[in-house]
Formats: sequence, C-alpha cells, structure tokens
Amino acid sequence: MLIRRLFTAALLALAAFGAFAQDKVVYHFDDAATQALKGLRNIKNHLDVDPGAKITAVAHANGVDFLMKDAKDRNGNPYEVAVQELVARGVKFEVCEITLKNRGLKKDQFIEEAGFTPSGVVRVAKLQREGAAYIKP
Repeated sequence: MLIRRLFTAALLALAAFGAFAQDKVVYHFDDAATQALKGLRNIKNHLDVDPGAKITAVAHANGVDFLMKDAKDRNGNPYEVAVQELVARGVKFEVCEITLKNRGLKKDQFIEEAGFTPSGVVRVAKLQREGAAYIKP
C-alpha cells in the first residue's frame, strides 16, 4: 500500500512539473525587410496557441532595423506597437552590439523595449544550447 501511495505521489509530482515547464524558443532575425513583419506575426500566433512559451527574439545585421525608433512596416505601421504588445506578453527582444559597432549605430536609436547582447549569433547559440527551439522567420 505504501509503495502505491509513493508511486501515485511521484506521478502527481511529475505531472505538476510538466504543467510548469515552458517551451523556450529563439526567433532569429538578420533581415528586417523580409523577416520582421512575418516574424512578429509568427511570435503573436505562437503565444496565442502557447501563452506560456518563453520567447527571445535576437536581431543582428540588417535584422535590427525593425527595432529602431520610427521604423515602419511596408504598410506604414510602426513596428514599435507590435513589439510593445509582445513585450507585454513576456517576449524579449535583443540587439547585437557587434552590429551596432559595424554599422555605426547607437543604443539610443532603438526603441525602449530593445535589449542588447554582445553578439547576436553567440546569443542564438547559447539559447539553443539551453534548450531553446530555433525559428528563423
């Protein structure tokens, strides 16, 4: 009887742990012109289906452009609004500092919601090593 209770307790603990587990995902942006609009839509859809997902969007090279102040999509809509909505849902946006140096950009040219990472590709690799799924829109 004691073994059955212990087994049942272990199963319940395992089920509870699974309920708290979150999917980790990294979205990789390296070309805002072709990836930003669909990537932001993909992230929104991802969270609509899996609201507990832990999502980090990493941008480098030309992928950082949609995180700059006053950046707009092809329809003239500011990217900042979509980014703000996603940040409110727990998404992190990170900009590569090597890109800033190579392109002569400054941190104050980016929207408030953008964070920074020393290297975009190193950050993507680290997130994958930590178990994040990789998605490139």
